[in-house]
Amino acid sequence: MAPLRKPLQGVCNVVRFNWHFYLVAGGLALALALGWLAGPVVLRPWCGVGLALVLLPMLVSLLVTAYVYDGSGLYRFGWLPARAPVPATVLSLSAGFDESSALLASKYPAASLLPLDFYDAARHTEVSIQRARRAYPPYPGTQAVDTRAALPLADDSVGLAVAFLAAHEIRDAAERDAFFRELARVLAPTGTLVVTEHLRDPANFLAYTIGFLHFHSRRTWLATFQAAGLQVEREVKTTPFITTFFLRQHGHAA
Repeated sequence: MAPLRKPLQGVCNVVRFNWHFYLVAGGLALALALGWLAGPVVLRPWCGVGLALVLLPMLVSLLVTAYVYDGSGLYRFGWLPARAPVPATVLSLSAGFDESSALLASKYPAASLLPLDFYDAARHTEVSIQRARRAYPPYPGTQAVDTRAALPLADDSVGLAVAFLAAHEIRDAAERDAFFRELARVLAPTGTLVVTEHLRDPANFLAYTIGFLHFHSRRTWLATFQAAGLQVEREVKTTPFITTFFLRQHGHAA
């Protein structure tokens, strides 16, 4: 069986889908390097400082990305414990770029996998997602859903739901709360909702500087969970840069 991910696929995808950022940063770095090497003598030290300020954060972010997405085992899903018994229904949630469904299908081959994509081009406007959608087709059987509408699932019908690096794309708090209330509705009393995300915290600031503003804070996530009637059963640092919340319906935590 072929591996589900290629070597360095994570960091390569980040560069591929965000090439405009690296193009601008590379052009600025080239201009500063020329100024440092051949510009007016009085400006050379400043160009050197500027070059370091451009290259160092970019290098750090790429190294952290390679570690998190390619070197840490994050995509082996070993942090997602084996279930006994295996859940009858596994829900895979994505926002335009699905990296979890194939992995979940491999981990739980006996379960019925339901891939749901809540991407909305009018509200989820990241250009990187648009490029990812052109590069990777949806997982077979994926259904498009609206975060503001009821999910096409019965109450208490899902044994395991996984939102892997996706739910942060819901930027509006009220929209996010409503969507998680729907997830709580369809989650079985003994079921688990797993939310894996970068957080807006010091570690991710050091890794991605102002890019960490694209993530939500731990306080924001906890407020969302509380508003949806979900409680945190466990909280795991998969890496220093990734947090996974294991959630159950309020009153059903183990």
